[in-house]
Amino acid sequence: MPLSDSESEAVPYVRFQSPHANGRGHFTGVFGLVNGLAREGRLSDEQESFRRTNNSWYDAAYTDPSTVDPAVYDEEVNPGAAAWFKPSATHLLARVPGYLEILAAHGVECLTLSSVDPGRVVYEDDVQVVVVPHA
Repeated sequence: MPLSDSESEAVPYVRFQSPHANGRGHFTGVFGLVNGLAREGRLSDEQESFRRTNNSWYDAAYTDPSTVDPAVYDEEVNPGAAAWFKPSATHLLARVPGYLEILAAHGVECLTLSSVDPGRVVYEDDVQVVVVPHA
């Protein structure tokens, strides 16, 4: 079935995540994957420095949706909720390759997903949406 004009012109949202569901059935995002390596003590000094510096930068650069809506990631309220970057978040997307390099160096798979309609939007700001995936 061909795309409608609005769908063919839409620019997709982007998400970086594990291809494997975790114990709760969720697909951990790129930041969670790198933070998990750090918790396990697997990062080199250089990788840990990158992670700390860039995590702090991201914390300052955009809003954590759970600080606006504490229920946004609540499994009962919004099952499977996940954040996706808006295509306009180029300043945020520019730093993701460094995280992907760390994951690759440790043999951790990470998919790049894009979709014009990743799910039901439960939170939105100027750089991201949090969605509950379509069933």
